[in-house]
Amino acid sequence: MKSNEKIVAASIVALGIVVMGFALRSGIVTFKDMDRSVSVKGLAEREVMADKVTWPLIYKELGNDPAEMYETLERKNKQVVVFLKSAGIKDDDINVNPPVIRDRQADSYGNETMSFRYMATSVITVTSSEVDKVRSLMRRQAELMKQGIALVTEEYGSKSIVYEFTGLNKVKPEMVEEATKNARITAQKFADDSGSSLGDIKNAQQGQFSIDNRDDNTPYIKKLRVVNTIVYSLK
Repeated sequence: MKSNEKIVAASIVALGIVVMGFALRSGIVTFKDMDRSVSVKGLAEREVMADKVTWPLIYKELGNDPAEMYETLERKNKQVVVFLKSAGIKDDDINVNPPVIRDRQADSYGNETMSFRYMATSVITVTSSEVDKVRSLMRRQAELMKQGIALVTEEYGSKSIVYEFTGLNKVKPEMVEEATKNARITAQKFADDSGSSLGDIKNAQQGQFSIDNRDDNTPYIKKLRVVNTIVYSLK
C-alpha cells in the first residue's frame, strides 16, 4: 500500500473513532436525560365516625351452689336484655353467651379459706351499627346497678368495647385521588425549583390504608390514612 493510501486509511479510521465517540457520548447524555425523574409521596387523611360497635356487658357472681348461681344468672340476663331492648336495641343485635363458672378452690394454692367457692362470669354482647344509641346506653349503666347488676370493665378474654369503621370502600376513591393530587403538587414544586418541567407518571404505588383511633379517649372517632408513592419524569 502506498504511503498516501495509508495516510488516507488512517485518517478515515481516526475520523470514525471520533464520530463513534460523539455518538456514544450523545447516547449516554440522552439516556441520562430520559432517566431524569423524581419520586414523591402524597398523603391523604380524614376523620370519620365509627359505624359499628361491639359492647360486651360483663358481670360476675359468687356462690357455693352452681345450680343456684345458674338461676341467678338467668334472671339477671333477662333483666339486662330488657334494659337493652327498652332503649331500642334490636333482638338481632343482642347475643347472650353461655356463663362460665370457675372453681376458685381448685385454682387456689395452699390452705386459703374462701367464703365462696365458685365465681361465674356472664357476657351479653351487643353488636350494632347504631353507635350513638349504644354509646348513650353505656352512660346509663347505673340503672343496672340499681337492680343488683354491676358491670365490670375488665376485658373478658379478647373481648372489650370495639369501635369499627366498615365504610372504607366508599371513601377509598376520593382519598386516593386526594393523595395523588398532593403528590403532584410536591413534584411540581420540585420541578420548578430545579428548573425542570414535570412530565408524565412513570410509576405509581398505592400505599396500604390504615384505620386507627384518633386518640385513646375517643375510640369511636377513626383516623383514615393512605400514602401514595409516585414517580414523575422530569424534562
